[in-house]
Amino acid sequence: MPKTQAAITGVHGYVPEDVLTNKDLEKLVDTSDEWITTMTGIKERHILKGENQGTSVIAVKAVEGLLEKINTKAKEIDLIICCTTTPDIVFPATANIIGNKIGAVNAFGYDLQAACSGFLYGLATGSQFIETGKYKKVVVIGADKMSSIIDYTDRTTCIIFGDGGGAVMLEPTEEDYGIKDSILKSDGSGEPYLHMKAGGSRRPASEETVKNREHFAYQKGSMVFKFAVKNMANVAAQVMERNNLSSEEVAWLVPHQANKRIIDATASRMGLAENRVMQNIQHYGNTTSGTIPLCLWDYESQLKKGDNIILAAFGGGFTWGAIWLKWAYDPK
Repeated sequence: MPKTQAAITGVHGYVPEDVLTNKDLEKLVDTSDEWITTMTGIKERHILKGENQGTSVIAVKAVEGLLEKINTKAKEIDLIICCTTTPDIVFPATANIIGNKIGAVNAFGYDLQAACSGFLYGLATGSQFIETGKYKKVVVIGADKMSSIIDYTDRTTCIIFGDGGGAVMLEPTEEDYGIKDSILKSDGSGEPYLHMKAGGSRRPASEETVKNREHFAYQKGSMVFKFAVKNMANVAAQVMERNNLSSEEVAWLVPHQANKRIIDATASRMGLAENRVMQNIQHYGNTTSGTIPLCLWDYESQLKKGDNIILAAFGGGFTWGAIWLKWAYDPK
């Protein structure tokens, strides 16, 4: 009997209209367009503005575009997994807010938090529900409104992050396509190097924490870069090696868009030329959980059924991982 696998049957993304360029940032902090571009590869990032606008706004746009593209009704969805570091509120889950907004009346949902590796964790989790035969349609979302937790007086972080996200539909297939393997890792000793100091149960919001600007992302860039270059490159190579995939057999690397130098190091470790590496960091910056689905959305028209694709990410905490999947449909 053929094995049931979880295949991506559609992808869609969304970024807000407002754009924050490197030239704009030159007016806010001591930096330059040339320095940002050289060090990160980023030229601009999109920002969600307006009152009462949370991550669910981005996610709803992505999911609605996805459902329209694959001709699926919201009531057909069984499960919504929202991978995010910036939920609308602490509770209820942003996945539930999204489900209500789109009319997914038959779906349950929950949020998954693994920083920039969140979308990979969500894909691996969602695929299990499909492979067991429990569910037929699982929506996995990666979306973040990073501008909500960025200090625009801190040049070490404000140049990097943007807002945006994407969503994919996972459905069962008995053909040789879909998610084939994953390697997921975490190491909590990375907490001091990339975290938010306050806002959780250990250090709840107070007058002191707000005054001390402790509700923004904090990063020791050099340490994060060092860990990311090594671990993201290694795990991508590991998933290839244990599945006997040569570099010639890999059609695309889809790396987390944190820094172009990290992307280049990962591609080099895998033996891939730049023309087989998805990159849109120059337009969106680091949208955390949103980077990989946004890449798939941007490059969807170039993907072919049967393409071997490696997804790789590294995030705060630390979290990292890689997924091997075979693309399940031709361009439409």
